Amino acid sequence: MSQNKTSNDVINKKKIAVFFGGRTPEHDVSVITGLQVLDAIDQERFEAFPVYIAPNGAWYVGDILRDRKNYLLNAEGLKNVAEVTLDVKADRGGVLLPKKSPFFGTAKPIEFDVAIPACHGLFSEDGTLQGLFELANVPYTGMRIKASSLLMDKVTSKYLLQALDIPVLPFAVIKRPNDGYFIAEDELAGILKPLGFPCIIKPAHLGSSIGVAKVNNIDEAIACLPAVFEYDDTAIAEPFVENLVEYNVAVSKVLGRVMTSAIERPKTNDELLDFKQKYMSGGDNKGGAKLSGSKFGDQSSEGMLSLTRDINPDISYELEQNIRSWAGIMFDAIDGTGAPRIDFIGNSQSGEIWMNEVNPCPGSFGFFLWEAAKEEPVLFTDFLSHMIDEAIAQNISQSLPYDPVPNDARLLRRG
Repeated sequence: MSQNKTSNDVINKKKIAVFFGGRTPEHDVSVITGLQVLDAIDQERFEAFPVYIAPNGAWYVGDILRDRKNYLLNAEGLKNVAEVTLDVKADRGGVLLPKKSPFFGTAKPIEFDVAIPACHGLFSEDGTLQGLFELANVPYTGMRIKASSLLMDKVTSKYLLQALDIPVLPFAVIKRPNDGYFIAEDELAGILKPLGFPCIIKPAHLGSSIGVAKVNNIDEAIACLPAVFEYDDTAIAEPFVENLVEYNVAVSKVLGRVMTSAIERPKTNDELLDFKQKYMSGGDNKGGAKLSGSKFGDQSSEGMLSLTRDINPDISYELEQNIRSWAGIMFDAIDGTGAPRIDFIGNSQSGEIWMNEVNPCPGSFGFFLWEAAKEEPVLFTDFLSHMIDEAIAQNISQSLPYDPVPNDARLLRRG
């Protein structure tokens, strides 16, 4: 290919809107993931721009959104961005409409070809944002509505995995009361009795280890629930696993067939990984190494890159096969797309292992797991390109006619 780009090369570039932030407790992690995607995307094939979703739900575009130091937007920052909304008219591709017009002239709509949702948690990773893109007929990367909503609900995920004969821990469901955060001791004791103590209590719809607590008795259980119920209407309880060991693996078919990534084994001296350990540890006060796999810049990499881990640890053949097989079974069952990360927990002494939860859109897109994959390593830049190609193919395969009402079901006059 000639190094001298023609006007056609520029015209033929797909325009990619990278959505991140969001009205979610995982807003900040999402910003980091979004910036990593913008840095790593193949600039020879695509023209990418940021669409930032603020904690209040407002959508913004602007070049200052490419720089981490500008977050969160202050009054001065807001002067340098434009608020937009998505046009849901389904016959014109992706279009962002300015919410305000300038003093002179009319603000132009911003057209794009593919959306990359780089959002984590509520009102984004859980199928809500995906549903909006489906409504607007916009190609988007990652998991579809069904998979996103199922897998972001830890309770529903448990039932799904049980039906697939994939081992999961016993669990109990605790619903937030209609009139506050307090649950009577007798009621909570009855819910937790089958599990015993100690047990783990965590939000049913959040990730990044937010709100996770180990409780040793009923008093501690009562005390920890308000922190969970502040962000989630449902808590899930599980037995505490002694000799805890964790394994994570990603799964995808963007390379043409269902494949699993490298397996990682997080290392920690604590019984649980808390939020800051996952996302803020590292070799410097900025919390991370340079972003590997990117051809275009050196945006500092945080998220899961800063977590101390073993990649492709020395584990038994049977354990590795179970992890990879169960990940593939789950992925097939929910018509998987994108590249979810599946988290397992086990007892290192007994050898027992359980599928713990599935992350439809993992932090940093789990790119380091694909770069270290045993079967076919792939750089983040290339993996993003494959995800974009999959998004376009998915949109085409699910397209409907302009008038989706079949002839024999039409009750109203057509022009």
